[in-house]
Amino acid sequence: MSAAPAERAETLLRRMVEIPSPSGSEQDLSAYLERELTEWGFRTRRDGVGNVLAERGPADGPVIMLVGHMDTVPDPVPVRREGDLLYGRGTVDAKGPLATMVCAAASARTGPVRIVVAGVVEEETFGRGATHLALGPRPDALIVGEPNGWAGVGIGYKGRVVVRYEVRRPAVHTASPEEKASEAAVAFHRAVVGYCEEHVTGPRAFDQPLTTLLHVEGTIEHARLTLAVRTPPGFDLPRFEAFLTEAARDARLWIDDRTPAVRVDHRGAAVRALCAGIRAQGGRPTLKLKTGTADLNILEPAWGCPAAVYGPGDSALDHTDHEHIDLREYATAIEVLRHGLEALAAELAASAAPEAEAVVAGR
Repeated sequence: MSAAPAERAETLLRRMVEIPSPSGSEQDLSAYLERELTEWGFRTRRDGVGNVLAERGPADGPVIMLVGHMDTVPDPVPVRREGDLLYGRGTVDAKGPLATMVCAAASARTGPVRIVVAGVVEEETFGRGATHLALGPRPDALIVGEPNGWAGVGIGYKGRVVVRYEVRRPAVHTASPEEKASEAAVAFHRAVVGYCEEHVTGPRAFDQPLTTLLHVEGTIEHARLTLAVRTPPGFDLPRFEAFLTEAARDARLWIDDRTPAVRVDHRGAAVRALCAGIRAQGGRPTLKLKTGTADLNILEPAWGCPAAVYGPGDSALDHTDHEHIDLREYATAIEVLRHGLEALAAELAASAAPEAEAVVAGR
């Protein structure tokens, strides 16, 4: 990038990071982006749940959808720059990838292909923004913005099941052999961990169900816990739910999230275009399977179009107190994505042309 565009890109990212936007409170950032992106050449609007949609290109051509989330976890990180490093909540997860999409889409030459950048809400909770977006028209290609490093392309994310458990037991003396509520909750947690250990489908972390104890509190009489289980592709959710019901016995049980795992075709148009962009910048593409869950899990099954995940940043810094991004990597990622969008647009335009000719011939 030349000096002027690089400075503009850095200013955009820093301003986005400076606007707090924890899940459920994205309105200030969405208002800023709705105003700001008109200056970048986009037609902008907000939808019914607060997603910001910015598009450019003809209304009747093939569509490439770029989806990044505006929300962050709630704990702030002071925004500061140290050399080439920009610190702040969201620099990596995932305002950096979203800003990359804006800059690349604004500068890419995509001809008859329409580019839509969607800044969505509440990804860090239950994907409310993506779920609403999935109800809309199917695009011809999808790229989701998450940190994978400038030379990485995400092709798979694990699913997630969120379980809440609550149990009560009569008051008894601590010396009594009767089961206490706290003991029942511990036994339930151990049972879930054991189930996951018995249903590993391969040697990689991506193939292994993983249980995380998100919250626990309890006494002899009353105990509650919340579990998140990250699930691999092929995980039998109905069978798991039947197990949970049996293991819970007389306790109360709620399942708040049933997001399935997803793995895209690594030979698809979106993956190939991003790999071409990485090679154009002198990199060697790395295809990544991630142990977390993203909006890809919601959108790819709904739309069934060629899809991939891209964005700068080290995902190991997600949600940490020292979250930061290297601005040199950010600039490189913009060029990768710009090149990838142009390659993807050219492929979509070429595939659409024969269809248009067939319609004309049919007349």
